[in-house]
Amino acid sequence: MAATTARRENRISPVSNLMLNLAFVLLSLACVLPVVLVIIVSFTNGDVLINEGYSFWPSQWSLTAYRTMFTDASTIFNAYGVSIGITVAGTVLSVLLMAMFAYPISRRDYPLRSFFTFFLFFTMLFSGGMVSKYMVYTQALGLKDSYLSLILPLLIIPFNVIIMRTFFQTTIHPALIESAKIDGAGELRIFIQIILPLSLPVMATMALFSTILYWNDWFNALLFINKEAMYPLQFLMMRVLKDVQYIRENMALAMQNPELLKDLPNESLQMAMAVVGMGPILVVYPFFQKYFVKGLTVGAVKG
Repeated sequence: MAATTARRENRISPVSNLMLNLAFVLLSLACVLPVVLVIIVSFTNGDVLINEGYSFWPSQWSLTAYRTMFTDASTIFNAYGVSIGITVAGTVLSVLLMAMFAYPISRRDYPLRSFFTFFLFFTMLFSGGMVSKYMVYTQALGLKDSYLSLILPLLIIPFNVIIMRTFFQTTIHPALIESAKIDGAGELRIFIQIILPLSLPVMATMALFSTILYWNDWFNALLFINKEAMYPLQFLMMRVLKDVQYIRENMALAMQNPELLKDLPNESLQMAMAVVGMGPILVVYPFFQKYFVKGLTVGAVKG
């Protein structure tokens, strides 16, 4: 009887339920409609954008932005391959190394826990700067024009390591580790066969963060890559956009090539690049979504 009364007290009224559903529908539209608008603008004629602005129902459609971007399709596909390879390799290594860093400093019986925790926080507050970074990677490590120069700088993200450490501290009970030791398991076996399988939510969340970070990175390519065949997609698209802006702003070049300037997209090209660049992330995200919230929030409040 008491349980029935409690359920009745916690039941949401039809009006409240309708308002909540309406609020979530509006929130969903606020997230989806900008993406839809970006896609539509990428197929909109450039003159229509100038005269009429952005619209969900443009008066004239055009593929000029995509034709401009895929003028050299082989270069685009090669950049796609580079970005996919860097993202996959970087994500796997990054998640594994961050887990191997976070797990020891989450153990209270680890003697150097305080030192490495301080070392982690110190790197969040202070940085050597871009010049020292460039000198280390090019002069000391000799990684100029190397794919490693695109992977190594993003391997360890201190904030992500802290999230993983908190997850290990609040989720993995010390008694579980002690029982595994009593059964004869070593530290490496405990980490691989017990800790990692129990940490799928935070591992998937960090994998999503690393995937987005590697996929969107273009600055390291600007610093370390000179060979066009090694350009990742984001850096290549940024160069295409800069070239278009240069042609539009250079009046002498525009006078020599009036037809080129006439057919050259601007806003629609930016949106087309956004569509091409965000495609793989939209494909990957659903696989991590079910772990995302749990990986960030589990262990935040002790029960």
